[in-house]
Amino acid sequence: MIHSMTGFAVETRDLGSVALHLELRSVNSRYLDLGFRIVEDLRQAEPVLREALTARLGRGKVECRFNLQVKDNVPRELAINTNVLNRLKIAQAAVQTELPGAAGLSVAEVLRWPGILADDSLTFEQIQPEIPSLIHAALDQLLASRRREGEKLADMIRGRIAHMRTLVATVQPRVPALVAEYQEKLATRLRDAAATLDDDRIRLEVGLFAQRVDVAEELSRLSTHLDEVERILKAGGSAGKRLDFLMQELNREANTLGSKAMAADMTAVAVELKLAIEQMREQVQNIE
Repeated sequence: MIHSMTGFAVETRDLGSVALHLELRSVNSRYLDLGFRIVEDLRQAEPVLREALTARLGRGKVECRFNLQVKDNVPRELAINTNVLNRLKIAQAAVQTELPGAAGLSVAEVLRWPGILADDSLTFEQIQPEIPSLIHAALDQLLASRRREGEKLADMIRGRIAHMRTLVATVQPRVPALVAEYQEKLATRLRDAAATLDDDRIRLEVGLFAQRVDVAEELSRLSTHLDEVERILKAGGSAGKRLDFLMQELNREANTLGSKAMAADMTAVAVELKLAIEQMREQVQNIE
């Protein structure tokens, strides 16, 4: 099955007061290019994420956003850190012993003291067990997205192939007649221009030139390349680079066909073929 390099996935895990959030976006690239935007609390998960992406993706520029989303509707636990509170009481007593007239700490001042409120946020060790399954689910979703997009691209390419086959089938039967017609016109012009040349010499020169304008071989190679494109699409897998090479070969044959065109309708076919090839090439750039 053909895969596109374009895809999107987002997965979330509910962890109570926060949600673990992973977002993956991929676009086309010559190689596998990974970029990470990870909050500091989850930075330790980057090697695991990188390994999973490398194992399951072949090409594409992939942007990974990994963060914790705080839930506003979940009340935070306000627990007093008794160790810090006891140290404050001892410190206040010592100060008031030395300075009997000193005012005691207010409740607001105590609550604002660094570390007095126990932190109820999750540690990485508490979050870690959820990370592998989250990554696996997000990658499944991304690959499914790339697979769906790849099938659309393959259908577009097959449509262009069918159009090109119709163009080749229209021109191919006319090639012998066009060559013969061109030979006769050229022979007539040669006779008019050089009455002293014998018919054998004229036929030789015309025959040699006709070989250079015969496009039967180019049309045959076009059909062969189209067969190979269809075979690769059917086989699936990482086909982007092979298809890109075939687009270059198809374009070369279409260019040669255009340069050898002996009639206006054949020139028009060559232009149509080049347009179809360019449309396919644009699609192939997105295939893994």
